[in-house]
Amino acid sequence: MPYKSILLMFRSDLTPKLFTVFKEGYKMRDFRSDCISGIIVGVIALPLAIAFAVASGVEPERGLYTAIIAGLVIAVFGGSRTQVCGPTGAFIPIIFGIVSQYGISGLVFATVMAGFILVAMGLAKLGAFLKFISYPVIVGFTAGIAVTIFSTQIPDLFGLDLTGVKVPGDFVGKWSVYFQHFNTVHVPTLILSIFCVLAVFIWPRITSKVPGALAVIAVATLVVSVFGLGATKDSAGIVTIGSKFFLDKPFPTGFPAPDFGIFADLNFEKMRELIAPAFLIALLGAIESLLSAVVADGMTGRRHRPNAELVAQGVGNILSPLFGGIPATGAIARTAANIKNGGRTPVAAIVHAIVLLLILLCLGPLITYVPMCALGAVLVLVSYTMSGWRSFCGLLKTSPKSDIIVLILTFLLTVFVDLSVAIEVGVVLSAFLFLKRESETAEFHVFSRKQLGENQFDPHGTLSLWRDKLPDDVEVFEVFGSLFFGAVDQFRENFKRVGRTPKIFILDLSNLLSIDATGIRAISETHTDMQRSGTALIIAGLHPQPKKAICHAELDKQIGAENICPDMQSSIERAEAILRERERARLEAENNKED
Repeated sequence: MPYKSILLMFRSDLTPKLFTVFKEGYKMRDFRSDCISGIIVGVIALPLAIAFAVASGVEPERGLYTAIIAGLVIAVFGGSRTQVCGPTGAFIPIIFGIVSQYGISGLVFATVMAGFILVAMGLAKLGAFLKFISYPVIVGFTAGIAVTIFSTQIPDLFGLDLTGVKVPGDFVGKWSVYFQHFNTVHVPTLILSIFCVLAVFIWPRITSKVPGALAVIAVATLVVSVFGLGATKDSAGIVTIGSKFFLDKPFPTGFPAPDFGIFADLNFEKMRELIAPAFLIALLGAIESLLSAVVADGMTGRRHRPNAELVAQGVGNILSPLFGGIPATGAIARTAANIKNGGRTPVAAIVHAIVLLLILLCLGPLITYVPMCALGAVLVLVSYTMSGWRSFCGLLKTSPKSDIIVLILTFLLTVFVDLSVAIEVGVVLSAFLFLKRESETAEFHVFSRKQLGENQFDPHGTLSLWRDKLPDDVEVFEVFGSLFFGAVDQFRENFKRVGRTPKIFILDLSNLLSIDATGIRAISETHTDMQRSGTALIIAGLHPQPKKAICHAELDKQIGAENICPDMQSSIERAEAILRERERARLEAENNKED
């Protein structure tokens, strides 16, 4: 009964899956399975959360705070049974760019604003918007992000000395600085990097019981600590998290209290500056989380609630910065690991967050000994996995040229320009190419009784049906597909081919699937032209969408409700009636003339 009362507080599409699970009945065997999976995923998430934070240009503990707070909140309110959320690689270039331009405070404000945008998207039922983003766009910008992530790890992998050098945010500028400083390569770091990179790729072939990223980081940390290879304030060496971030301050040993003072400097001008980055965080967070949820659905046979997921993502991103976190979204790799290890409900993701909290509280200081090159090796694996190079190459081989153009353009814009520009251009270009293809699929055929006897072209097998039934002086114009602004010119051009002025024109729309305002206007103008030449227009076979649109535009009143017929048979009968009326009117006129 309490669960039913709580459920009534939510719109059905916003009801958290956790509440649904408890309503259906949560058993001890489910809890046991969720606990085991949550512990494993928590261990897997530890190095990733740290690596993503460091690669984003923020302190490593912020990645843990994000995985704990956002991971817990989104699990409680989310629309997926098995999704695990936290910091992800996709956000690295975005966060790095925001921090470089606006600082940590700018990242905090943008993340909170993105959270409210995500909540609004969920409340507005935009959870299904992912279907409007084409597959080549998703593959293109995901591959571009992978290349960007890899490029950010070069200094740590090669041990480059970039002291006092401001590394540009753009791809070309970044690599230009790298090439200028390749003479500062630290050989021990490079050797350890090669070992770590090889190990993270080979490890899964050896065993899957222990996460490869965790094992490699643990071994690398042990090697650097035992042999005293780590860099210190007074001597060069292999750079560790401690030597890079905590030379002048200790690693946080507790969990931070919510800090509402972060909004003290927030004003309208700053909100205006950060609205674009906020929308970018929200858009990418929505895409990543819904993609991850779709992958989880495919693995479990369940269905997620996209609107509930967006609202939960929004709440998670509003709360995460209050505790020192960064943007969060659904993590496909951790979600897949959760399912493979037996995670059945959101309780597994909650356990994963609790495990990370316990590690932070009990083992936090040990994190400072982790070599940066080991984290870089983990991110090389993440980049390789994220790149989806097989999908990328598959699209290049099998897709139409238009999709290949979208794929390559999105990829190049993501790498060399900006992720937001890549998504915008990719989506817009995909839409234009889709409209072009739709306009090409539209077909228009004109025929009369005379033409039916002469013309053998009958692609849909419909013309011969009316060979013996169509009266003389009647033309039929068939429309196939959609009549929208992209196909109207073709519609008008085909009308010009009629050649003669018939007494009656039947517009057969029984194969018209949809129509827009431009298409309605084209029919209206056609009707006006026919009235001038004394031709009657009859419309046949309207489907629900075209019928509703035509009635809403009051085109049925202009043409006459009696001239809107449900099918061709009734249209022919209406044409015969009009012909009889006109013949009767002609005879009456002649009789009156004689009298």
